[in-house]
Order: sequence, then C-alpha cells, then structure tokens
Amino acid sequence: MKPRVTLITLGVDDLERAIAFYRALGFATDGIVGTEFEHGAVAFFELQPGLRLALWPRRSIAHDTGLPVGPANSRWHTTWARKPPSMRRWRRRRRPARRS
Repeated sequence: MKPRVTLITLGVDDLERAIAFYRALGFATDGIVGTEFEHGAVAFFELQPGLRLALWPRRSIAHDTGLPVGPANSRWHTTWARKPPSMRRWRRRRRPARRS
C-alpha cells in the first residue's frame, strides 16, 4: 500500500544537531541541501519508498508560512504533504462540479 502522506516536515532549532540525532537512530541522509537560498536549508531522510522526513529550521517554516516562530512545542512547526498521483488527476478533482 502506498502511503497517502509523502512528506513529513519537522521544524527544528538546530539543524546540524537534529541531523546528528536522526543519523544516530540509523536514518540516512545526504545532509543539508538548499543552503544557496535564504530560507532553504533542509535535510531529507527516506523513511520508506514514497515517504520522506524533512528537517527544516523553525524560523524558515515561519518565514514560509507567514506564522510567528512561537514556542518549540508549537504545532505550527510540523507540516504534512501529499503528492497527488498525477497533476491531471489532481486538476480534475479540483474542478467545480458541473450543474445538470
């Protein structure tokens, strides 16, 4: 069964420390990518085929969403994403229903 959620993003205060923690648990990563962008530094971990974990600085999530940084236990520092099976199928579902 394919997972419905394809990306889980956790907001972290210290990206390097968070990467070390997940690596110590046995998760593999290529390290930090996106450092060429002001709020783009992120690390990805493949949890299973079709499901990835992203570690992204909380300040970057706040910048991206327009929400305040808030306390470390804030629910606004976790995001979930789902990749549609295909853009064509997604667009079809997004169209308003036709009236008879």
